[in-house]
Amino acid sequence: MSDLAAPVAFEMVRRLPSQRTAGLISAISGYRETARGRFSQREAAPLAVPLIISFGTPFGIALGRKPDAADQHGSFAAGLYAGAVYIESDGGAECVQVDFTPLGAFRFFGGAVVDLAARMIEVGDVLGGDGARLRERLGATNGWQRRFDIVEEFIADRATCLPSPELEFAWRRLARRGGGIRIAALAEEIGWSRKHLVDRFRCQFGLGPKSIARMMRFHRACGLARTGTSTGWAGIAADSGFSDQAHLIREFTALAGEPPTAWARRLALTDSRLTRLHHAEW
Repeated sequence: MSDLAAPVAFEMVRRLPSQRTAGLISAISGYRETARGRFSQREAAPLAVPLIISFGTPFGIALGRKPDAADQHGSFAAGLYAGAVYIESDGGAECVQVDFTPLGAFRFFGGAVVDLAARMIEVGDVLGGDGARLRERLGATNGWQRRFDIVEEFIADRATCLPSPELEFAWRRLARRGGGIRIAALAEEIGWSRKHLVDRFRCQFGLGPKSIARMMRFHRACGLARTGTSTGWAGIAADSGFSDQAHLIREFTALAGEPPTAWARRLALTDSRLTRLHHAEW
């Protein structure tokens, strides 16, 4: 998450999954703000299911718009959302964040992933008493690495739901193609009807395959913009499976909350590889 008004004084520690949680999560992060102020961040259509355990002041979080006073969240889980996530904090935020892979989220949350889609749900409501006890235990523990050990043990012990082999195949097939495969063709590969695939996909991931494919294409475009392996935005649009540049602009506006050149300009503050894309204004 990065924005022009992001916190200028904070501590961030990140750890990749151990062997026990490989495939379940992509990372665990510890975040602590150390300067008071009003800070804003924005995340573009994340392909991760976060679990936030908070020890500080709540975040203001809203989907597709800036948060208001009613959008305060402490410890919570959130599902997939095909749009920009707006986040505000006051300099007193401190938390552990677990980023579940969409496949790992079902193994951990089970059928609750449907309830999490495009929502934030307080940790006690989604994990019950276990969630409250996890928060208390982490709050009483000093040191990020010790906290991460506790979280990984909790996840590994609780991730007992088995995903559908057909849906796991469908997800990986979509991911390998960067979302560039027709849903009807994917259903035919599995031996299901298109409607059955769509219904089952929503039950396991919270969103239908068309929405997931959109997000995958968008993230492929973001990755190509960062690596510079395509020739300008026209090349990025073609290499990511968009019909044309106008299609790319619409998808960036919908999923990132801004056109691609504005996205590149903002992120170039932390990623110099995007600087060269500033000159192509649409």
